Amino acid sequence: MKTAILTSESDANLNLLIELADKLVMKTKVLSNEDAEDLDMGYAIKSGRTGEFVDTQDFLKTLRQ
Repeated sequence: MKTAILTSESDANLNLLIELADKLVMKTKVLSNEDAEDLDMGYAIKSGRTGEFVDTQDFLKTLRQ
């Protein structure tokens, strides 16, 4: 199975793509803003993991800047 996530500023264009997917017998799901943010956060966490430890004080200092 393959998954694609599409975003659009235009509701009409997005609805057109959803209609096309339905005609091609593909599953569609419209995500809420909260769901999309959760996906983005998960991706950021996954891509940010390096397996190395970070000095807590240096990290906090960077955040405060």
